[in-house]
Amino acid sequence: MEKKYELIIVIVNEGFSGSVMDAAREAGAGGGTVVNGRGTAKEEMLSKFQIFMSPEKELVLILAPKDVKENILISINKEAGSTTEAHGIIFTLPVDEVVGLKNNPNPIKEITKEEIK
Repeated sequence: MEKKYELIIVIVNEGFSGSVMDAAREAGAGGGTVVNGRGTAKEEMLSKFQIFMSPEKELVLILAPKDVKENILISINKEAGSTTEAHGIIFTLPVDEVVGLKNNPNPIKEITKEEIK
């Protein structure tokens, strides 16, 4: 049976990636990757909506099996969603293929140089 994955992307204020990963692991995630970034929202937009946002961000990327994705999203939203101090934005993207995962039930066959031509 082919296992389907989704990429969960979480953008939070700097310093909250640990909370995101704790919540994700509690809900069934195996791990993730944290990337440091900087937000580019316009100041006038933020003040109009009376939102204070730190420009320093952390992106947390979590490759998760589709069958546990919903539980992970709920857990992350509870701990680091938009109504928390983390001001998290959470979204997912479908993943077509996965290569390099340990214990991947659908390994992709090796391609020879002749097959590439």
